[in-house]
Amino acid sequence: MTKEQKNQIIEVLKGKFSQYDNFYITDTESLTVEQVNKLRRACFDKNVEMKVAKNTLIRKALESLDAEKYSGVYDALHNVTALMFSENPKEPAVILSSFRNETKGEKPQLKLAFINGELYAGDNNLKALTQIKTKNELIGEVITLLLSPIQRVIGALQNKPEGEVAAAPAADAAPASPQAPAAEDTPAAE
Repeated sequence: MTKEQKNQIIEVLKGKFSQYDNFYITDTESLTVEQVNKLRRACFDKNVEMKVAKNTLIRKALESLDAEKYSGVYDALHNVTALMFSENPKEPAVILSSFRNETKGEKPQLKLAFINGELYAGDNNLKALTQIKTKNELIGEVITLLLSPIQRVIGALQNKPEGEVAAAPAADAAPASPQAPAAEDTPAAE
């Protein structure tokens, strides 16, 4: 690989690291070509970008952006590394978990997840990362919490105690019990 090619890869990686707040570093060393292709398809289907690059190039890209911000990432750069970039912080974890379940294997292993500036190192964090709530899920929960008191009031108003008539009589309908006619309605005796 020429120096120019390496610089191009570094620039592409810098663009991805700048574009996404979330990325995962995985170990794909023992996967077959067929398995890697299957993993790439799963990523593509879920709008996750997967890139494989040399660890030294990944490190140079991160260092050129912000060496201090990414300092905790460097220890995860060993063996064969695949990067997974996503807007949704939990989607790569879900892909990795489901891929491992389908293949009944332990690969690809999670080396590290960088999510909104926080580091999650080690494969033992994978399950916890699959349970992260997305922004839309959190908004949905807040809306549900805000609507629940209103729904309780409406539910209480709709529930009527036992023995109460189910429907109120219409305004123009005749009264349910017979009443004596008014004095002016009765025929006068002659």
